[in-house]
Formats: sequence, structure tokens, C-alpha cells
Amino acid sequence: MTDSVLNETNGRVRIITLNAPNRLNAFNNEQYDGVRDALNDAAADANIGVVVLTGTGRAFTAGQDLAGDGFSSTAPKEDKPTGFGPFIEVVESFPKPLIAAVNGLGVGIGLTVLPHCDLAFMAEDARLRAPFVSLGVTVEAGNSYLLPQTVGWANAARILYTTDWIPAQECLEMGLVWKLTPTDKLMEETLAMASRIAAQPVASLITTKKLLLAGRVESSIAARNRENPAFAKLVGAPANREAMAAFAEKREADFTNLPTE
Repeated sequence: MTDSVLNETNGRVRIITLNAPNRLNAFNNEQYDGVRDALNDAAADANIGVVVLTGTGRAFTAGQDLAGDGFSSTAPKEDKPTGFGPFIEVVESFPKPLIAAVNGLGVGIGLTVLPHCDLAFMAEDARLRAPFVSLGVTVEAGNSYLLPQTVGWANAARILYTTDWIPAQECLEMGLVWKLTPTDKLMEETLAMASRIAAQPVASLITTKKLLLAGRVESSIAARNRENPAFAKLVGAPANREAMAAFAEKREADFTNLPTE
């Protein structure tokens, strides 16, 4: 297990905490693999009924670590079962209740992981953003299907096309999260609900979760199978190169006079 992912057991609840506040918990391969392994451990532990995913510091997660691995760990590699692909495969089919506690900024996967969760609590001062289009790439994690199913077509279009920051109250109103809490009460309220659920028979929770997932996982996988080649085609294309150069140079990207295909 990596130091960038912490594991704590609270009764029958496993708390998985993203712990790289110096980079706003942005994901690299090590952290993707750490969360994947932590989820697999929790799934296999008969004493665990619920998993809570949260972050340390002022961010839930800033998404992909663009200053580190860039988009290299998001591109599927059949000969290297590590990074984003194996992580999202575990998340989308996780057999026990999965609750997000969004403690701060959520960017990229910090937003797109939420439709995979059963419940999401969010601090009132947190906010979310899906910046894929502004980075010259496209949606991921099955969210070309899951996000419109969760928040409706128009809300999904606004989130993905504009790449705007979405404040907590709007996230609640569109159904992206289930409940807002004061920042200092986030874990208290999340764990109260997690403990209520975890008190139920684990076998019944697993059976019910599998029934809820029936059909949705297949649709999510189908969406990812469409997204992955589209994403890979855009990585390194002119718009992505300009976006990454602008990011490195701390300037606004200029997408004029670029090819559209």
C-alpha cells in the first residue's frame, strides 16, 4: 500500500483517504493502484459493510496529475494492468455500498467518480469541475452514459461542454451529490450514514448492490469502450498539445485555427 492512500477501519466501515495534499490529491499510477487495492481489500473483508472515499487537505482530488504522469496513466495499456483502467474497473463494479465524502475541490475523476458511488456527501464550500474538453480531450470513466443518467442531459452537457466550476448547492440540486454538510461536519455525517448501512447484513447489502448494478455496469463498460479510443486519439492532438503547453506556461489556451478532427 502507498502512503498516498490511507486505510482506516471504523466498526464495519472502511475509510479510504486520498493522502497527497501537496498535489491536491491528484492521481498518478501509484495512487490509482493504491485505491484499487484498498477497494479490493475491503470487498474481500467479510467484516466490512461499507466503504467511504474521501481526501485530505483542501481537495477531494484535483483529478489527473498533469504535472506528473500527465495523461499517460489514463491511456489503456493491455500489457500493463496498472493505473486508471484497473482502478475504474474496480470502482464501477464494487460489490458493497460506496460512499463519497467530497471534502473540497473535485476535478476530473473527482467529479466522474461520483456517479459510481451509491451516496455522495459534499462539504458546503466544495466545488467540482470536469475540465476534459478544455484540456483537448474528452469524458472518461463511463460518464458519457452515467453522467446524463445521474444529472440529466442538459446538466451533463453544461458540465462537460463549458468545464465550469459547479458549486455545492448546484451539485445537490442536480442530483450529483445526495447531501451537503458544513465542512467541519462532513465526516461525522458521512460516517453516521455509513454506520447505519453497515449495521445491515453484509450478504444482503452485497446482493442488493449487485441487483442495483445489473445492467448499469454493462452500460458503463460499453461507454468506456467508446470513450477510451476517443480519448486516446485526442491525447497528443493539436488541441491537447496547446492545452498542456498553456498549463505548463500558466496562460490561457488558444484553440483558434486548430483542426476539428
